[in-house]
Amino acid sequence: MVRAAISFFIIALVAYFLGANSIAGVSIEVGKILLIVFLVLSVISFLVAAVTGKNPRQLP
Repeated sequence: MVRAAISFFIIALVAYFLGANSIAGVSIEVGKILLIVFLVLSVISFLVAAVTGKNPRQLP
């Protein structure tokens, strides 16, 4: 998920420098959405681990 957000950010930078502003805008928006989703999921994972007392890296 983080790799996808970083990839869209890099695509946006390359497109911006090449002059394709519309592609850069779309890529930056997708990157922002993925970043927000990733942050929300990581906070939820942290809260669930804190409430249940389980380490999220443990396998069941």
